[in-house]
Amino acid sequence: MPEHPPTRSHRWRLVALALLVLVLAALVVAWLGIGSRRGPAYITQPARVTDITQTISANGTLNPVTLVSVGTQVSGTVQTLHADFNDQVREGQVLLELDPRLLGAAVRQNQASLAVAKAALKLAQSTRDRGQPLFRQGYISHQDYDQLVEAVDAAHAQVALAQAALDQSRTNLRYATIRSPISGVVINRAVDVGQTVAASFQTPTLFQIAKDLTDMQIDSSFAEADIGQIHAGQPVTFTVDAFPDRQYQASVRQVRLNPTTEQNVVTYDVVVGVRNTDGTLMPGMTAYVNVIVAQRHQVLAVPSAALRFHPRAASSPATTPSAPGTSVVYVQTAQGLQARRVTPGVSDGKFVQIKAGDIRAGEPVVVGEVIRGQETSTSGGIRLRAF
Repeated sequence: MPEHPPTRSHRWRLVALALLVLVLAALVVAWLGIGSRRGPAYITQPARVTDITQTISANGTLNPVTLVSVGTQVSGTVQTLHADFNDQVREGQVLLELDPRLLGAAVRQNQASLAVAKAALKLAQSTRDRGQPLFRQGYISHQDYDQLVEAVDAAHAQVALAQAALDQSRTNLRYATIRSPISGVVINRAVDVGQTVAASFQTPTLFQIAKDLTDMQIDSSFAEADIGQIHAGQPVTFTVDAFPDRQYQASVRQVRLNPTTEQNVVTYDVVVGVRNTDGTLMPGMTAYVNVIVAQRHQVLAVPSAALRFHPRAASSPATTPSAPGTSVVYVQTAQGLQARRVTPGVSDGKFVQIKAGDIRAGEPVVVGEVIRGQETSTSGGIRLRAF
């Protein structure tokens, strides 16, 4: 069959298709060229003027300043209780009474022993008095008379011994009534009616009394690396699990010199004074303590990640060797990445004070870097991927 020549409309469609292919190819080449020239993308945050508070943190336990453990020096059975948990007690108030029968019997026994010793003393004195004229007349020997005198002295000693035993038994009988040594609140009662307490080897604890729960303290441990920055009088903030949204104010009362070593880690006890005027804090609570060691108000600061950021070698501008006490931060400008040498100050973990350096508030400082098509990490540890 004879071939028909292409029509004009068919030729125009072929030309349009060829032009479309050429335009698409040009766009792809241009995009690849731009992508190959495109540098890394940076994550920036502006330098700002803000307040910075540097703290040292540790955990501690809330305790009363004065906590007295009330015990007993005598053994016996608990007969009567006069105080319970959370009771307010006064100094000298009766807390507990032990069964006094055995102790009372010991008193009566020693009273009888004292009476016997006094009777023996009286007899020895009478015998000596009768023997004295006989000795002067020579009817008894000197040795016999000395024995009469010695018997009187021994009888005096027996009377003193019996009196001491009686005083001891009377004191033990008074100890059967347990009284509060201080005014305060009972936070623990360790015995109940009918329970036998034995004071043979060690003094048993019957009650624990806190003198004043409005004046408490936090016993906390700080590492030796931080203890040099802590001293008495520094302000402290802390929280407790019972009231996580409330921040309490306190102050360092004492840095104790006695170290504690555990697994080659040396710590020191720091006592924090706390005023518990509203009574919300209780003994034994765990406190999360922040000791304020430095404060700066309305100072120029940059994110802490900016001081840790170091760009890739290919994109890093030249910097002079670092001087002691200085650091380098990178600022993104219209001309590209610029290195600025600064002198850092106090830090709260998020921001660092800039004491000196060519940085102005509002300038974008670099805290991380994103490489297109690759996976990288910012200084803050966030992993990003750009497409």
